[in-house]
Amino acid sequence: MLSLEAERLSQIIRGNARKFTHLCDGVDEETASSAPPGRWSPKEIVSHLCGPEGIGLLATFEAIVDKDTPRLDIDAENSYFSEKRANMSFVELLAEFDAEYSRIADFLAGMSEEQLNRRAHIPMLKESPLGEYPTLADWAQGIGSFHLGMHIDHMKEILQQLEAASAACGSSHSKHEESERTFL
Repeated sequence: MLSLEAERLSQIIRGNARKFTHLCDGVDEETASSAPPGRWSPKEIVSHLCGPEGIGLLATFEAIVDKDTPRLDIDAENSYFSEKRANMSFVELLAEFDAEYSRIADFLAGMSEEQLNRRAHIPMLKESPLGEYPTLADWAQGIGSFHLGMHIDHMKEILQQLEAASAACGSSHSKHEESERTFL
C-alpha cells in the first residue's frame, strides 16, 4: 500500500525544486557562469544539485530500496561540474535539474511504509541529526528539505553577490566615464 508519508516527501521535493527553479528564472548566461571569489557559480550550484553526471541523485534512492543497507559514499563538496555541463546553457542545466528532481519525486510517491523504512549506511552523516544509518524517508527529507533548502539560500546569496559586484562595476564605469567627460 502506498504511503501518505511518501506523498508528503514527494511534495516537499517538488515544492523546493520549484522554488529553486523560480529563483533561477531570468538569470542570464554571463551571470550563471560567474562566481564571487572562492565561491561556486550558479551553474556549479545547479550541477551539484543534479549529482554525478549520468547517475544523478536518484541512484541513491534506488540503492536504498534495491539493496540491504547499501553504503553510500557522498562527496558533499563536489560540484560535479564537468566539461559537458560547463558547455550546457543555464536553461539546459536547469532542465536537467528539473528532470532529476521530478524523477526523485515520482519515485518517492510510489513507496510503501516498508520501503520508506529501509536504511542506508552513509558515513558522512554520522555526526548529523540523521545519523549514519538513515531510512529512505530520512534521506528524502534531508535531500528535499535541508539540502535543497540550503542551496536555495546559497543561490540567493550568490546571485546577490554577483548583482552587487555588477552594480559596483557599473557604478565605477559610470564614474570613469564622468571623469573622462570632465577632463575633456
